[in-house]
Amino acid sequence: MTRIEHINITVPDIEEAINFLKIVAPDFVVRKDSKSIDNYRWVHIGNNNCYIALQEAHLGEAAKKQLPSYKNFGINHIALVVINLKEIEDKLDKNGYQKGIETPKEKFRKRRYYYDHAGFEWELVQYLSEKADEMYLFE
Repeated sequence: MTRIEHINITVPDIEEAINFLKIVAPDFVVRKDSKSIDNYRWVHIGNNNCYIALQEAHLGEAAKKQLPSYKNFGINHIALVVINLKEIEDKLDKNGYQKGIETPKEKFRKRRYYYDHAGFEWELVQYLSEKADEMYLFE
């Protein structure tokens, strides 16, 4: 079966990205934190099944503002399956993270969109069923 092993994203502030990910994915741990031979920092944070590779902007470039999603090429959002959406929402709200679009109430899942401080949009999904035809809505 095909699955995503990791996602690699360039972020303006690795510490902030780690803080956000530790809230939305409390089982994630920093698996590697180092500097490349080009002297830019990169971090792998995840669990035993997947991870997110975070890297600083490099090659002599200053970090640039991310382009608006859904209107430019690039990632629109990253979705993570979570166990307790309400608990995570409370922590994100307490830490000043901005909510994204409202989602409709659904029978077999709960969803919420948030933006991290770098402007990446994250969809957090809590499934209330283990049946694929109930979990996934392709609308």
